[in-house]
Amino acid sequence: MKNRMKQLRKEQGISQEKMADMLDVSRQTIISIEREKYNPSLPLAIQIARCFNSTVEEVFILEKEDL
Repeated sequence: MKNRMKQLRKEQGISQEKMADMLDVSRQTIISIEREKYNPSLPLAIQIARCFNSTVEEVFILEKEDL
């Protein structure tokens, strides 16, 4: 699954460490999500979207091969 998390985080001036604190996860989790090595759970994806005042669909892009 593709995502726009790094782009949105940088646009809003949020560091990886700050994002991790906001979501109560490790910085490594943020790195893994941004590198598309880890797909977050639905509750975490919702929290991430809320941090950006966005929707899950605007942050995470489901591709055909992900189905």
